[in-house]
Amino acid sequence: MQSEISSVPGSPERANEDWASVVVPASGQGGALVVLDGVTPPVDDDGCVHSVPWFTARLGGALTELSGSRPDLTLAGILSEAIRRTALAHRDTCDLSHVRTPQATVVMARWDAVDVEYLVLSDSVLLLRSPEGAVRAVVDDRLDRLPPGSLASHAITDTTVRNKAGGFYTAAADPSVAAHAVTGRVPAAEVRALVAMTDGATRWTEVFRMGDWADCFAVVDKEGPRGLIARVRELEASPSYAYRWKRHDDATVVRVVVRPDAPRGEAA
Repeated sequence: MQSEISSVPGSPERANEDWASVVVPASGQGGALVVLDGVTPPVDDDGCVHSVPWFTARLGGALTELSGSRPDLTLAGILSEAIRRTALAHRDTCDLSHVRTPQATVVMARWDAVDVEYLVLSDSVLLLRSPEGAVRAVVDDRLDRLPPGSLASHAITDTTVRNKAGGFYTAAADPSVAAHAVTGRVPAAEVRALVAMTDGATRWTEVFRMGDWADCFAVVDKEGPRGLIARVRELEASPSYAYRWKRHDDATVVRVVVRPDAPRGEAA
């Protein structure tokens, strides 16, 4: 296994709310990755005395530990347990029922010699590339399917469609949201490499339309995770960029080659 991680805050004045890890299980076989994008509350009141980075670090740490130590649990089961543990860590000091309680989007993947298991919750993205070079994107597109006007502001999003049926889901304090994640498995022989990204990096494809997901994977393959983020920052600096909420967002990219011995496809 080979891995690279790059995570760059959207602003030097604010803490990075993304979180990422790659783990090799105690058995030494296979591995796992975790990528979180903390959700910045639109106002200071979120019912919690802790910061979003506090939350993502604890949720990410629990996800990493469980991914490497509990092969008996599915990724959805791991996410549910990690949310429960994290909620327990601040239930006595914070109002976890608050709609803006600290929360995060989630990308997870776990692999061994048999298969690659994946989980995506909310708007971060996982890309899987085959040995032949074909790229498949695993996305949770519920945000894109919301009624027109639902995303007029973060406040509207939080109070009407966040973590509700017919809306979209994030990892906050309710373990049951894990059941709403996009999950699946593919044979290990069909996956050579993975790229996981928060939406601060997926802008290259989703906002700036510089290429499709295969093109995006090729940039990460050639220039590394930091190269893709640098490209996004250059595009964001354009005076013509009509941004909706943030000119620059925290951006994280994780690249893992799960089968280094597999042939590289044309997309590489």
